[in-house]
Order: sequence, then structure tokens, then C-alpha cells
Amino acid sequence: MAEKRKFSKKFCKYSAMKIEHIDYKNMELLKISLSERGKIMPRRLTGTSKRHQELVELAIKRARHMALIPYVVNTKQLTGPAYSAR
Repeated sequence: MAEKRKFSKKFCKYSAMKIEHIDYKNMELLKISLSERGKIMPRRLTGTSKRHQELVELAIKRARHMALIPYVVNTKQLTGPAYSAR
């Protein structure tokens, strides 16, 4: 019989840091929920609570609108995360 995999329980990193508001200008907080291609990571992968996921989603969309995060990442020239300084 195969061994059961032991996974640690996912927890909300924003709740652990006791963050009430997620600012769209704070890239350190937003990069927790962004993939290397700049996509918003789903809750089931990050373990973020529903409330904080909605705040993160809104902040990332605002940052994209203000051109702090690109909408589309060129995957041929991908050298680092999409949210890094240019």
C-alpha cells in the first residue's frame, strides 16, 4: 500500500502578517500572490483567505492599470519574475 503524503495545512500569509489593507503600490505583498508570468495565483494554491484574496485581486488589477505590473509577459525573454524592477 502506498504511503500517505503529509502536506502541511495551508494558511493565509496576509492574516499571519495581520494585514488589514493591501496597497497596490506595495510590490512585496503582491508578489506573494503572483506567478512568474504575472498571473494571479488561485486561493487553492496559495492558501489565502477569501477576504484577502479579494483585496489582493483588486490591488493587482489596480497596479496593472497604473502600469506597475505588466498585463502580458513576454515568455521568450523571461529572465525573472514579472513584478521585478525594470
